[in-house]
Amino acid sequence: MRNVFLSFLTIGVIGAGMALAQTSATPDPAAMAQRQVTRLTRMLSLSSAQAGQATSIFTAEAAADQSAMTGLRQARTALATAIKANDTATISTTATTIGTLEAQLTATNAKAQAAFYLILTPDQQAKYHVGGGFGGPGAEMRGQFHRGGAPQQQ
Repeated sequence: MRNVFLSFLTIGVIGAGMALAQTSATPDPAAMAQRQVTRLTRMLSLSSAQAGQATSIFTAEAAADQSAMTGLRQARTALATAIKANDTATISTTATTIGTLEAQLTATNAKAQAAFYLILTPDQQAKYHVGGGFGGPGAEMRGQFHRGGAPQQQ
């Protein structure tokens, strides 16, 4: 029982440290989208029309994610506080909140990837791994901006 408590305490301390390490500045959605489109253009040889469409798609995604990201930062801070106080009721409700916000982010990301995938040529689609961006070690755990994506389809 003591080991379980120490494990939760350690996770809580790490989580609190991560929450404190996050900056309160909200990243600019347009800048985030532009970095992604630059990378995708280089990897997939996007046309200027495709790059423009991709910029619109990913800017809208990043903008839609802003409130969920703010909510996640707040929920993770609340979770760290609840862990320190051994407030199991708050831990449960906050964990549910975090799960809901992560689901919103996953759905927004998947919808943006679906819209992006439709603008690609068949050759570009073959190079692009849905859910994780591009292949390689750990790609199934990386998302476009800020979180893990769905497992890659091979």
